[in-house]
Amino acid sequence: MKSALAVAIAAIGLIIAAFLVGNAYKYKFRATENVTVTGAAEKDFVSDQIVWTGNYSRKMMDLKSAYSLLKEDEAKIKSYLVNKGLTATEMVFSAIAIDKDFAYRYDESGRQIGSDFTGYNLKQAVTVDSKNIEKVEKISREVTELIESGIEFNSSAPSYYYTKLSELKIDLLAKATADAKLRAETIAKNSGSSLGATRKASMGVFQITGQNSNEDYSYGGVFNTSAKNKTASITVKMEYAAN
Repeated sequence: MKSALAVAIAAIGLIIAAFLVGNAYKYKFRATENVTVTGAAEKDFVSDQIVWTGNYSRKMMDLKSAYSLLKEDEAKIKSYLVNKGLTATEMVFSAIAIDKDFAYRYDESGRQIGSDFTGYNLKQAVTVDSKNIEKVEKISREVTELIESGIEFNSSAPSYYYTKLSELKIDLLAKATADAKLRAETIAKNSGSSLGATRKASMGVFQITGQNSNEDYSYGGVFNTSAKNKTASITVKMEYAAN
């Protein structure tokens, strides 16, 4: 009788132990379950800063004469821009670059046999940095008027920037994180679980592209400066515990 009772107690103990071990394994398994999602957000915005550059040059055999003419050009360009409504603080004139130009002579075999000095080529640039985008755009289109005054002025395409990128990025991060959480909650709900605490979070690439453009996203990020109207986008990867 005592032997049968001992066997029964041992059997019950084994059943209880198996139950506890099973529950522990189940808990451990469930504790390691997670939901990993990627949230995204984007926003259209308009640039609030424009940077535009123009180049001009003078070439003469005499360095002093070329320098004198280039300084006259600088004064005319500055006066022209001021008359168009820009302030002196919105424009920066670069240092003058001086190159010696040569015409090279070759023999019938194509070998260089000499060179002739053709003059000093002096180059300078003016860069306009302004918040008045429409005004600078208009000037960049009309600046060929300077050619009438004898200045060989070459205008580059304007570049557009946004001075509130930090605030924009924070706003997009918040929206992308909310989007990720919504996706994770949907997955957890449809799989019969509930969403737990955040385990990991990492920010993806911050991209700025021109609106309605066919620009390709890149691994390192795109930073468009050619379009005035832009679209900013960002992704975040989130990992949540599943209960």
